[in-house]
Amino acid sequence: MMRDGYVARWQGREYPASPDGGEVRLYQAEPGEGFTEVRPGRHVRVVPAAEIEELAYVRTTCTWKGQPFIVLGEHEGWLRIEYTGGRWPVAQAMRLEAFDFGVYQGWAPVGEVTDLREQRV
Repeated sequence: MMRDGYVARWQGREYPASPDGGEVRLYQAEPGEGFTEVRPGRHVRVVPAAEIEELAYVRTTCTWKGQPFIVLGEHEGWLRIEYTGGRWPVAQAMRLEAFDFGVYQGWAPVGEVTDLREQRV
């Protein structure tokens, strides 16, 4: 699973999360006590931030063609990646798309990616 977003530990379990001031929204795919379905396969529960045991930002990183990337998503054997090396000539040589000023993204075959790992920021 490629993760890029907040996670929160609440009552000993980790959930995808979204902090919002003094509250944290917890998400899960299945129904559960205190969780409200917001769409099929997506349930949310809002808890006070003081009840959260740990809040962290998790992202998946990798190396492709010797350069560092963040993994944004996966689709049919390809990874959507964002270059984190900060060098425009490298991004240009790799034929990455200019997504925004200084932000370069592209698709990489899963088989060409190395050092795939999850990091807590």
